[in-house]
Amino acid sequence: MNLVHITSLELPALAPYARLTEAQLRNRLHPGEGLFICESEKVIRVALAAGMQPVSFLCEAKYIDTQVRAMAGPWPGVPVYTAGREVLAALTGYELSRGVLCAMRRPTERGMGEVCEGARRVAVLDGVVNSENTGAIFRAAAALGIDAVLLTRTCCDPLNRRACRVSMGTVFQLPWTWLDHYGQLKELGFSTVALALTDRSVPIDHPSLKQHDRLAIILGTEGDGLADSVLQRCDHVARIPMQRGVDSLNVAAAAAVAFYELTR
Repeated sequence: MNLVHITSLELPALAPYARLTEAQLRNRLHPGEGLFICESEKVIRVALAAGMQPVSFLCEAKYIDTQVRAMAGPWPGVPVYTAGREVLAALTGYELSRGVLCAMRRPTERGMGEVCEGARRVAVLDGVVNSENTGAIFRAAAALGIDAVLLTRTCCDPLNRRACRVSMGTVFQLPWTWLDHYGQLKELGFSTVALALTDRSVPIDHPSLKQHDRLAIILGTEGDGLADSVLQRCDHVARIPMQRGVDSLNVAAAAAVAFYELTR
């Protein structure tokens, strides 16, 4: 194990942990150089098992033997930066990491055809910007039988540090990619159902929603939901029946209900 003891966070190699923003880590101008940060042993293990490539690890000294040695062992050239709690205390969110962080290379963006090959049920996120909602939707999708997740370019990055953590690593297990226009769904043979409160919406358990071999379940941004232009293009609009005067659920909660019902 390539163990490197540090006394400050000013080393250039520690910039991904200490100074770079999510946008800078992503590096859209040079996609091949993009990074993302994983936190917590469980999430890092899932990412490594899914083929993600580590660039470095950062951990408190007391976690070297209990967590890091086994994960870093197969990567002898990858540095493991370590320090005491007093040094790492300056890192925002370090306490959430449960002892270890890992900088990893961003995987190559996948094409729609590859991601959707053989898929019967896919989730489409349109303008979902909250990283916790994004992570929770991925976790529900993986648990409830969704085959892939597609995101419009206005969505939160699934490899955002918090999204990865909230997803419990399912962002590495479930195929996903970016959706540039809704015509791509039709080209791949998907029927579409949008979750929205409109006059034409049917209950989420309506028989008409179960008859499609390939179905894309479309979820809109927090607050405003889906644009009218999107709703008009969808084959169906569905709603989750509410009680006690509640008008709707949080998008992640609604996603879980829809995924359960529409994959049965």
